[in-house]
Amino acid sequence: MVITVFRSRLLPENEADFQALADEMMAIAQAMPGFLSYKVYVAADGERASIVEFETAAQLEAWRDHPQHIEAQRIGRERFYSEYKLHVCEPARESLFERPGR
Repeated sequence: MVITVFRSRLLPENEADFQALADEMMAIAQAMPGFLSYKVYVAADGERASIVEFETAAQLEAWRDHPQHIEAQRIGRERFYSEYKLHVCEPARESLFERPGR
């Protein structure tokens, strides 16, 4: 598994336009081979953390290099983000707890 953590801050004046593009990108990502999950969290100070999981690095790279995603990245830098930071990693260890009967 490959995990991308995308930490960002949006320019408030363009949040509605951002969401429309983000929804479009999510539909494309979910249809790509190897896509596992996507979650986004917003902190009280406005920082966003998006977590995206793909099965392999090659599948994540295919998403990174998708022509519509490349265009969305360009638009994001021009219109939506005041800042962002990207981390791509492979877990060194994983553990799971699930309560029985839930």
